[in-house]
Amino acid sequence: MEKIRKLKLDWYNFITLMEKSLLVVIAFLTAYAVLVEIISVVSVRAVKLTDLLLLFIYAEVLGMVAAFYKYRKIPITVPIFIAITALCRLIILQGKGINTIDLLYESSAILLLAVSALVIRWNLVNLIRPGSAADVKERD
Repeated sequence: MEKIRKLKLDWYNFITLMEKSLLVVIAFLTAYAVLVEIISVVSVRAVKLTDLLLLFIYAEVLGMVAAFYKYRKIPITVPIFIAITALCRLIILQGKGINTIDLLYESSAILLLAVSALVIRWNLVNLIRPGSAADVKERD
């Protein structure tokens, strides 16, 4: 029984070590991608909105890795914000030649992600501070 427990613990430690190692690799590769993007912007001598959105996505990825190391968990809303930013960047990259139905699908996806982030945030606030919604109603 003790060997089984130790074997499970060894697997847990191995998987945890792999997770942390992968996050370090992601952080370094993201930093490298930021450097490459900045060099590209400087060499072209023009900053486009898509470049700024891409840098924002990189910043969010780095923030997600930092949040994991600080709090030992990744807030669920951070990947949602990354997805929203990526969809906005996609719409901008497609330009005026975008098909109307594609634009509707992509904007609907942004709206769905935004509403889901709002619902998650609202539920977290109510879980942390039960009765906070009632307190707000009393103040109004």
